[in-house]
Amino acid sequence: MSFLSAETARALAELVALDALDGAADPDGEDASPLERLGGIRSLVTALESDPAVLAAVRDALAAGIGWDEIAQASGLSASAAKYRWAGDDATISARQEASRKRKRERPSSVPTELPGLSVAEAAARYGVTAQAIYQRVTRGILRAETVELADGRKYKRVFPDDADES
Repeated sequence: MSFLSAETARALAELVALDALDGAADPDGEDASPLERLGGIRSLVTALESDPAVLAAVRDALAAGIGWDEIAQASGLSASAAKYRWAGDDATISARQEASRKRKRERPSSVPTELPGLSVAEAAARYGVTAQAIYQRVTRGILRAETVELADGRKYKRVFPDDADES
């Protein structure tokens, strides 16, 4: 019996079938499309990431006296990332993962576009200078800037150029 879950074994078998198809002409003379190959690879990676066999292997390694540094090296992670991912019992790991998902849901991944003024990068492009030069102009009082704080706590430096002064 395989140590992989049924879902992971299925994803692996599908990818192996795509690999066998690719390069070996089928009756229609077609290979696996690039999107089929990409989908197969991502399905396998996703299945492996959530496969209980990974956590079981980590727990078996810990029980055998193997340390986090060696586990991290074998998994391609830093020791702290490996501990964060796999340390503790199932309830602890689940709570940690849910807290991480919650933070990601609550934290938008992009800068809002409806903010007043210009971003420092936009102002730098407008004046043809670096962002550091914009900060220096703000410090010297040549440009006006304000820090805009959103309701969720994110803060953005916004520059308000004098449209009459295009220097």
